[in-house]
Amino acid sequence: MVRGKTELKRIENVTNRQVTFSKRRSSLLKKAFELSVLCDAEVALMVFSSTGKLCEFSSSSGINKTIERYMANAAISSGSNMEENLKLRTDDQSSDDLLKKMEFLEEYKRRLLGEGLDSCSTEELDQLEQQLEHSLRRIRATKYQTKLLNEQIDQLKEQGKKLTRENAELRKKSEMLYLTAAPPLPVTVETALFIGPPFQTHRQTP
Repeated sequence: MVRGKTELKRIENVTNRQVTFSKRRSSLLKKAFELSVLCDAEVALMVFSSTGKLCEFSSSSGINKTIERYMANAAISSGSNMEENLKLRTDDQSSDDLLKKMEFLEEYKRRLLGEGLDSCSTEELDQLEQQLEHSLRRIRATKYQTKLLNEQIDQLKEQGKKLTRENAELRKKSEMLYLTAAPPLPVTVETALFIGPPFQTHRQTP
């Protein structure tokens, strides 16, 4: 006799529901035990009946340790997922911002070069004109400052050359003064050297 397929829906009869719960609960506990033994897995099972009665199974020393382990892993997994999602959102947002900035700069550059001005309003054209005038004033000011710096550099170079010439002239004058004020050469005095007994003077007696 072929057994019919049981339709998955709530059993209305209370007695039948309790009998079915008792049978399925025993089968579920048996399968949990077999899974823990055959696969060396840590299995925890909690079942509450319709009347609120608790039925539990744990392959470890206690179901509380298994629950704590589950909560720790769930927290780590949730934290890592949040970090990944936040990082992805930040990267996507940064990429979008960079693309928008690049597009804006490219468009602004074309407008400064006089391209794509047909779509600009009068206010945008006025802003571009003011920006170009401001840039032109800055360019002229920078050019003038550069010219002044170059002139100052040339003046310093001329002053350096002048100081070099004056230094050379002063060195020549100091050499001439030294030669003029030099002491005279020492005079050579000739002396006669006699080796022997000293001369004796004889007096004549009267």
